[in-house]
Amino acid sequence: MSLKRRYLMCRPTHFAVTYRINPWMDPTAPYDNALAVSQWENLRQTFLGLGHTVELIDPLPGLPDMVFAANGGTVVDGRVLGVQFRDAERADEAPAYASWFRERGFEVREPKHTNEGEGDILLAGDVLLAGTGFRTAHASHAETQEFLQRPVITLQLVDPAYYHLDTALCVLDERTVAYLPQAFSPGSQSVLRQLFPNAIIATPEDAAVLGLNAVSDGETVVLAEQATHLAEALRAAGYRTIGVDLSELRKAGGGPKCCTLEVRP
Repeated sequence: MSLKRRYLMCRPTHFAVTYRINPWMDPTAPYDNALAVSQWENLRQTFLGLGHTVELIDPLPGLPDMVFAANGGTVVDGRVLGVQFRDAERADEAPAYASWFRERGFEVREPKHTNEGEGDILLAGDVLLAGTGFRTAHASHAETQEFLQRPVITLQLVDPAYYHLDTALCVLDERTVAYLPQAFSPGSQSVLRQLFPNAIIATPEDAAVLGLNAVSDGETVVLAEQATHLAEALRAAGYRTIGVDLSELRKAGGGPKCCTLEVRP
């Protein structure tokens, strides 16, 4: 069932690819800031057209990855688990997002362990799926469960290209996900098969254009327009799809979900 969602986004005013903290980034390759802004604005307008609320956090100079708002926190039942980035290049994003939530009356918990927000922590029905292996520390999963008061399922990521859980798995609704099995350890693949027997299995080709870095409201899935096979599989399963082009932001390893933090009051 589709519900109107509340999203937090950050305009890529200062977007650039000037360092390399994941395999997608190449500081020697050209990038187009104006195109990144235009593509991001199309994503924002897509959400507004679906009836969702989009709030904005001010972008800060010197933080080119702040556009990836999903990494700014995890918000469940009005509680906000703040973030602690693995890489120094992104560290100053954490207090900016925490302040945004505090100023609006949210309870914010400063984390003791490295976690990168909804990049690695995804709400699926009554449980939180939590990735580890590259960015978010396994020790943070217990902290996440204690503060957000939802059961946490640990999933081990094994492919550096899919360094965050939200690049390898998309929560479609309370009972269904789409994912790339090869991005997970054998044990985690088994857990996913048990939890989600009706999951949609993505092709490596669609994962490689960050097709799984998608945003679903339970009825409509907004995903990279290049992920054509995944879109077809989603429609066959009864979902509506809207393709968007975030090819410029993909140069930093981000897609629609990376740009979108869900605010759950």
